[in-house]
Amino acid sequence: MVKAMMRPFVKWAGGKGRYLEVIHARYPEGLGSTITKYAEPFVGGGAVLFDILNHYSLENVYISDVNDELIITYTTIRDHSDELIEVLKELKSIYTLSPDDLRRDIYYKKRTEYNKIKISGCKDKVELSALFIFLNRTCYNGLYRVNSRGLFNVPIGIYKNPRICDEENLRTISDNLHNVKIVRGDYRKSLSFIDNNTFVYFDPPYRPLNTTSYFTAYDKTVFKDEEQGVLSTYFRDLDKMDAKILMSNSDPKNQNSDDMFFEKLYCDFKIDHFDARRMINCNSNGRGMIRELLISNY
Repeated sequence: MVKAMMRPFVKWAGGKGRYLEVIHARYPEGLGSTITKYAEPFVGGGAVLFDILNHYSLENVYISDVNDELIITYTTIRDHSDELIEVLKELKSIYTLSPDDLRRDIYYKKRTEYNKIKISGCKDKVELSALFIFLNRTCYNGLYRVNSRGLFNVPIGIYKNPRICDEENLRTISDNLHNVKIVRGDYRKSLSFIDNNTFVYFDPPYRPLNTTSYFTAYDKTVFKDEEQGVLSTYFRDLDKMDAKILMSNSDPKNQNSDDMFFEKLYCDFKIDHFDARRMINCNSNGRGMIRELLISNY
């Protein structure tokens, strides 16, 4: 019997689905044998997580993110997949069978409902997760962006047949998340999980290529140079524990060939470069091929 392969259940800005071959080739030797644990403290859409789960049998897996609604959705898929799928089926039926003018009304109505649940003290986790996936699949570019009040504010996208309920994939993910520790919070919460048998993949918010590149926020915080520096200290702390660490980030040299920001932060580690296509930018001229970094301690 062929094993069902998982894929991300949401589109995600900066998602690594298009670069899995490059990243997979940089996994450490011994993954699945001497390396028995995996941690991804900026899980996002989970492309690397699902690649790991598709190809390796590990004793323990840890994922986390600061996006509360994203983490709620991961736990809902794990713990309440049947209920979630039923709500998504209903949303799919209502939306896909409606003409374009009504789709617009439905989208903004559901966006308002999502924000009401999001800011309420008592959250219906199944309804919230279903709306999270629905909005992600029907909004512009699959972008997740909130305003200063934490309200989701992305406009509607134009899709003929959006994949609102990917039932088989959701059930496969649910089956494979049962032994995964899912945490909402800062990446440093992973410290107690990580040891010398752990492979850690960091995919933090990228350093912007220019001063106008903060086009989106996944929550109300912004990951600036100071935070990149704090993360580099944590990287070094885990290196001292003999964990195997791999990190993705943007290459500042795309804009300034003299910018040595990451070379200085990670001067003691290996830095590889690869070409990537940037898909989301408010200016079409800002899309296209750029260089990205893979930083590792092995």
